Amino acid sequence: MIVIYTDGGSRGNPGPAGYGVRIESEEGALLTELRAPLGLATNNVAEYHGLLAGLEWAAANGHPRVRVRSDSELLVKQMRGEYRVKNPGLQPLYLRARGLVVRIGQVTFEHVRREMNTEADRLANLAMDEASEGGINGVR
Repeated sequence: MIVIYTDGGSRGNPGPAGYGVRIESEEGALLTELRAPLGLATNNVAEYHGLLAGLEWAAANGHPRVRVRSDSELLVKQMRGEYRVKNPGLQPLYLRARGLVVRIGQVTFEHVRREMNTEADRLANLAMDEASEGGINGVR
C-alpha cells in the first residue's frame, strides 16, 4: 500500500493556484513528490488536480492499494460518496478521479488535520508561488 498526501490551494478564490503531492510507502519512506502551478483556479479545483496527479502516479506505477490523505473535507466526502458534486467545474475532475479509483483497485480516502499534511501543503505553496510568477507545469 502507498499513502498519498495531497493538497491544493489558491491565493484568492479564484487566484494563482497550485497543488502538492507527497507519496510514501506504508512505512513512511518517500517515494516521490509532485507539484504544479495551475494558473488561475479555485481552491477546490486545485485540490482535485492534486488528487488526480497522485492517483495518476499510483496507476502508472502499478500500485493496486492506495490510501489518500487530504485536509480537504469536501474532496474526501465527495470521493467517499457522502457529498454530491454539484459544482459543474468540479464534476469532470471528480469523474476522472473516480475512473482512476476503479483502475487502481483499492483506494481509501481519509480526512486529516492540516498539521498532518504539512509536506503536501509546502509543495502546494511552492506551486502557488510559481503560478503567481507565471510558471507552468512546475517550470518557471
